[in-house]
Amino acid sequence: MNRLDELLKLTVERGASDLHLSSNYCPCIRVDGSMQFLTELPILTPSDNEAMLRATMPEYNLLEFDKLWDTDYGYTLEGVGRFRVNVFKDSYGAGGVFRSIPEQIPALEDLGLGFSGVLRELCMHTKGLVIITGPTGSGKSTTLAAMIDLINRTRTEHVITIEDPIEFMHQSKNCLINQREVNRHTRNFSGALRAALREDPDIILLGEMRDLETTEIALETAETGHLVFATLHTNTATATVDRIIDKFPGDRQNQIRTLLANTLTGVIAQTLCKRIDGGRVAAAEILLATSGVRANIRDQKTHQLPTAIQTGHSVGMRSFTDSLFQLVQDGIISPREAYIKATDKISLEQKFASAGIALDKTATEIPRMNADGSLEMTSGDMNSTSTLKAKAWRLSTDRNTQARDGHRALELIQRAIQLGAKDVQTLMILAAAQAANSDFKSATETAKEAIKLAKQERDTGSLHELELQLGYYKKSLPHPGAVV
Repeated sequence: MNRLDELLKLTVERGASDLHLSSNYCPCIRVDGSMQFLTELPILTPSDNEAMLRATMPEYNLLEFDKLWDTDYGYTLEGVGRFRVNVFKDSYGAGGVFRSIPEQIPALEDLGLGFSGVLRELCMHTKGLVIITGPTGSGKSTTLAAMIDLINRTRTEHVITIEDPIEFMHQSKNCLINQREVNRHTRNFSGALRAALREDPDIILLGEMRDLETTEIALETAETGHLVFATLHTNTATATVDRIIDKFPGDRQNQIRTLLANTLTGVIAQTLCKRIDGGRVAAAEILLATSGVRANIRDQKTHQLPTAIQTGHSVGMRSFTDSLFQLVQDGIISPREAYIKATDKISLEQKFASAGIALDKTATEIPRMNADGSLEMTSGDMNSTSTLKAKAWRLSTDRNTQARDGHRALELIQRAIQLGAKDVQTLMILAAAQAANSDFKSATETAKEAIKLAKQERDTGSLHELELQLGYYKKSLPHPGAVV
């Protein structure tokens, strides 16, 4: 198994959603929404990183990357899973993000969504436009896959998906499912969507309403009696409606309002929040196309949609504020997490105040923790040799021996060496870290090497300190403790 495949396997084993490979950084994974640097692994040089990423690219994507400097594709690792990949260039070189796509499609009832009943109702429609929206990484693809899987288990239809790239792989059960990938099976979204109308579909899943032409065809497809599922990158359900209309020139917007009012079935805007007990849970804003909602869209009164959501609670609609507040009341997420994810922070604060829920809004720096409970370091720290050396020295020589962590100290000083640190001080810290790990033989050899270098450089201050340290290491004793 090559290096990249080993990293992808590690990503899945640790339950991470994403693997980030950036030049001049060590690999990084996202677990439960938080970034974690894999500091035990070496940094990725620009040349090695680009070569590793290029080895995964299909021919088309190699050409696209050379021309445009970023590209999207899918990558499958047998026995591990599928990954949605984006490769790009930044100021340090090539970088890549691998989004883990589970091989097993989650059942809708197993996602733990408080709004799964609404999703089931939307899956029972035979025509119209259903939009799942939210920022990148909000679980849109998982929700859509679960909905298509429900249809596959409960209906006998022809489903066509158009994706870039294909993420979840659906096996035909009661439905016939054809999955097409842009740049592999079709040239673009709009062309595939236009062709789908001649392929006897009942349901079409459109990976993204990316441009004006694709959006217009999607609306027309929904109007002709098909059920269309699509995604957009907007933060709220009401913003989704405005976003669709605003795609079009001013002289066409009245026509599009009418078309959207006639075809829209529902909008689910979701975001993922960190659970108090670990993992993540989705909060959602739900807009359903009641007669009042359709009238607001048709009559250019989209500013009244938030009110329609508030008054439509009995039919399944809900606002982000209500969804977040309920998750806090149920003890699933913290008030701070809800506040961070809220789009209307003032309304949420007012609800907290009325319910007597305390909210901590202080922007204090929160130290990140490793799995073993030790403090994590920032990305900037992990690329600063001076910071790495200072941290490693403290962890090796703290007078409070209970605060020492030889294993972590060794990781940090070795990273500093990988970044180019080669002086007497670096060797002195390395020896202290080795001794803190009870590797006194290596500590002795490293201290001797440091003494030799100090003599060459006539560094008398370090020479005296090193000779004292060497005496301890020869006796199989760690550093006695430095003033820090």
